[in-house]
Amino acid sequence: MVAAEGAKRRPARASVWLEDRARRGGTARGGQPSGLDRDRIVAVAVALLDSEGLAKFSMRRLAAELNVTAMSVYWYVDTKDDLLELALDAVFGGMGAPARIPGDDEESTADWRDLLRELAVDYRAVLVRHPWVSPLAGAFLNIGPNYLEFSYAVQRVIRRTGLPLSEQTGAISAVFQFVYGFGTIEGHFVERCAAAGVSRDEYLSDAMAEVMRVPEISHVMEGSKEIMEARGGDTVAEMFERDFSTALEIVIGGIDARVTAVG
Repeated sequence: MVAAEGAKRRPARASVWLEDRARRGGTARGGQPSGLDRDRIVAVAVALLDSEGLAKFSMRRLAAELNVTAMSVYWYVDTKDDLLELALDAVFGGMGAPARIPGDDEESTADWRDLLRELAVDYRAVLVRHPWVSPLAGAFLNIGPNYLEFSYAVQRVIRRTGLPLSEQTGAISAVFQFVYGFGTIEGHFVERCAAAGVSRDEYLSDAMAEVMRVPEISHVMEGSKEIMEARGGDTVAEMFERDFSTALEIVIGGIDARVTAVG
């Protein structure tokens, strides 16, 4: 019981953005390798996470890639978690849509639907291009500058819908939790194909061939043929694109209908 009470009082994991650690160690100090700095460390960490995945990532592996000792890396980041949090925010910095969203005080004729589509497409691209982002997004507070810029852009667009303030967080959830789920599944599929050393089309073809040989499963897939054919798309990439676009339009249409209903 004492342990349980202690667990209840345990504070949430601190963030690199809250403890001033994000701004420390920006340049090499005495005795440290030339050419090594925080930006380079984070960039190489992102590249390793992309190529080898989160499970294989370690500070030792990162140091080897940088051709320095592991202790050298710790001059710039205090912990592995700090580095992962910095890497997580760094990839959100590659999104172009947030910067194109008009401010609350700016005159703009841009349709909120088009702006929302841009943000959703950008977010999906991050999740697919960097499959390790999905688990980390739930592990950290996501309060780095790049993510906050994205989050604020989303809020500005949703305000343009005309929804009551009390329903705007629900609309944000409807769009971006859908994108998170879709992008996570798509990203993991891409990751599995890469691990198997085959293209996405080859993976799907081989998997479907195996599944159709199992009577307990094949009847389900047989019943899905009509709907799969109606969806269209000659490649897996096209199928994902069609499904994402259709689902996004359904969600946006739902927001539109809600605006009309409460207007």
